[in-house]
Amino acid sequence: MLFLSTYTNKIDKKGRVSVPASFRPYLMQQSFPGIIAYSSFVNPCIEACGINRMEVLNQTIDSLDPYSETRDAFAATILGGCVQLAFDGEGRIILPENLIEFAKLENQACFVGKGATFEIWSPEDFEIYAANAREIAKQNRQALQFTPKTRNLV
Repeated sequence: MLFLSTYTNKIDKKGRVSVPASFRPYLMQQSFPGIIAYSSFVNPCIEACGINRMEVLNQTIDSLDPYSETRDAFAATILGGCVQLAFDGEGRIILPENLIEFAKLENQACFVGKGATFEIWSPEDFEIYAANAREIAKQNRQALQFTPKTRNLV
């Protein structure tokens, strides 16, 4: 499953927001039917994925030296900062106040598909980020090349 596209949905006064309908079927078939969310340490947004992806990320963290500062930092930042957000009957989640504040969300949340993961942004912040990201991608477009193996897939 790839999370694709960008959707902006309303956040109600209780912090409830509808996860895009195209994201939900994949997330619902996992052992935890909802999303795993945490504060991004790359961008001013919430990073999110399904439990399956989080289990792979956990295995990657576990593969590091168990007593290293790096492993401890990843575990504390990512795993320690995660929240499991279950879907209600309408496909909504309740965003915790600390994540709402971190991402500077107000009345709307912008869901941005990034393949195996997705992010939740304030629409205004994402608009600025997207313009900058487009310029970076444009300047570095030669780095994204199809290999003989991937050419056969298109």
